[in-house]
Amino acid sequence: MTIEPIEIGVYRDFVRRSLAEDLGWGDATVQAIIPPDATAEGVLLTRSPAVLAGLDIAFEAFRQLDPAIVVVSRRQDGDLCQPGDQLAVVTGLAAPMLTAERTALNIVRHLSGIATLTRRFVDAAGGRVVIADTRKTLPLMRPLQKYAVRVGGGENGRLALDEGLILKASHIRFAGGIGAAVKRARAAGPDTPVQVEVSTSAQAAEALAAGAGVLLFTGASSEDLRHVVQQCRGRARVEVSGQISLERVAELASDGADFVSIGALTDSAPASDITFELRSL
Repeated sequence: MTIEPIEIGVYRDFVRRSLAEDLGWGDATVQAIIPPDATAEGVLLTRSPAVLAGLDIAFEAFRQLDPAIVVVSRRQDGDLCQPGDQLAVVTGLAAPMLTAERTALNIVRHLSGIATLTRRFVDAAGGRVVIADTRKTLPLMRPLQKYAVRVGGGENGRLALDEGLILKASHIRFAGGIGAAVKRARAAGPDTPVQVEVSTSAQAAEALAAGAGVLLFTGASSEDLRHVVQQCRGRARVEVSGQISLERVAELASDGADFVSIGALTDSAPASDITFELRSL
């Protein structure tokens, strides 16, 4: 599996600010007891099955505090790792390694958790429906979290509000109904597909009649979804969103959905159990 690497410019400042948040005025414990010339070797290990993501970002945390640090990767982003697997070996000065440890771990644990959960949904879909993320991301971490979704085999929804026209229920209420909302959106962006949130087949019919290009189905009824898919055939794509479980993904694929967007991928994925074991040299 080939994964486009995330560029350092995307995360360098994020790592710098994350380190500054953790450091405060300085690492009091390290300054008190670790000789500045002491060297160490640290090993990143998994303690639970995980799809690895964010390894280079974790390395950046170490490098920003010790540019001379030596890193040897044992695994790469996208690898399915098992308990006990070595991810990387880090060698350098002990003091900056100890100081950067928590920031590095927070990053790789969180992003690997997203990639792992995404892979579970992708596997459950069996290639019959595309698994996508949403904008339910942590502030300032969206590019990194969406990268982790890609590592897990998912696709990215909108990165920001300026990418595409998506009419949710609140927009529709203010515009005076689905038909009026779609017409206004098409007038504002005639070359941009308009995506409309619907929960019934009647709403889908109104959105299609107004010229919607994508229907975002949020209803709970499989029968309604199948009817919406039939209505859209050859006219628009169907994306399903809401509280989607792993068990329901296969059903949605059978019902004919094109995409399933899952906020939980970035909003509530549990962190992977990854640790950092250090020894003096």
